[in-house]
Amino acid sequence: MNELQGEDSSPDVELEIDAEDTSGGGEDIKPWDPAKIRITTKNFSLRDVVDQIEDGDIDLAPDFQREYVWQARQRTRLIESILLGIPLPAFYFNQDDDGTYQVVDGVQRLSTISLFMRNEHALNAADLEYLITLDGLTYEQLDAGSLRRFRATQIVVHVIEPQTPDEVKFDIFNRVNTLGSPLSAQEIRHAMSKERSRKFIGELAEAEEFDKATDNQYWRRIDGMRVRHSARMTNRELALRFCAFRKSSIEDYRVYSSLDAFLIDFTKRIDDMSTRPRLTDDELAELAAAFKRGMTNAHQILGPAAFRRWPPSQIRRGPINRAVFEAQANALADYPLNELLPRKDRITELFRAAFDDPAYLRAVTVGTGDFAKVSLRLGETRRLVEVALQ
Repeated sequence: MNELQGEDSSPDVELEIDAEDTSGGGEDIKPWDPAKIRITTKNFSLRDVVDQIEDGDIDLAPDFQREYVWQARQRTRLIESILLGIPLPAFYFNQDDDGTYQVVDGVQRLSTISLFMRNEHALNAADLEYLITLDGLTYEQLDAGSLRRFRATQIVVHVIEPQTPDEVKFDIFNRVNTLGSPLSAQEIRHAMSKERSRKFIGELAEAEEFDKATDNQYWRRIDGMRVRHSARMTNRELALRFCAFRKSSIEDYRVYSSLDAFLIDFTKRIDDMSTRPRLTDDELAELAAAFKRGMTNAHQILGPAAFRRWPPSQIRRGPINRAVFEAQANALADYPLNELLPRKDRITELFRAAFDDPAYLRAVTVGTGDFAKVSLRLGETRRLVEVALQ
């Protein structure tokens, strides 16, 4: 019963997204102290878990679930396993200061259990291996003994406590997500975040301007219908990185030990969970306007070359590159479109020629979290626009 072995991956999608080496970070990098890890192990009954989900005390991150929904067969096999008394693998929760739990490992299993206990999933004989007599039954139609056993089933949950530093949490989640399809860095950040940042970043990632600038990379066709797909939330990561570097100086970035730490803290600033000032609604509105301006300008000026490694000597364009995205998008967002259009060809020429510079190429491909490389690509890309406009 593979449904016990962790979360199921989404169908593979061919997207032109460059792999990235984000090693490097602030100049004063220090390994985190293992003594700061605070993990407790708790047992919950399924009744308790579903009650807490319904009360909002356990957050299943609905945006995260949307693209990774189990099929009916997987759901039925999980329910059958529970009814057979087979123990489930441990779950991992992140706990906030307010006591809310965020599910980092086990979203699909808990979603399935919650769905079944709300009578929104019926068992199907074609998907059952042993309990064939339960064909067609929903939760409330089970016999009294099965209901009691199901509700009383205990799950083991490893809880990462609030006092554990965020960067430590991030690393722990990277380590534990080895079953099924491991979470991406942005999926982990999303699981650790709150509704305000999820909504804001999600709206940017689904903006029409972003779709055009990325050549509709985040759409696919299924059964003749166009469906949005986030490619493991890389669309949200692009939007987040634009905003984080838009709102922070390069000296702000210097104090962080890694790019991941920087992005985690920026997300927390949106959610008012950081030690740094909360971003106001007006500041978020300004960021959204700048993001859409950057996307519109990139689409109009660079066209198919936007955000890709595409040196003049190369016939085919490369995939979208995250480091190139944050550099080009921020540089182009500095200007209104009417200032850029007359120099459209020159800007494209300079941007493509930049990839022939070994230092610039390294800054967008190797150790992209390194302070010096972040500084180089952001500064040089802005300088190229200034040169083109002279």
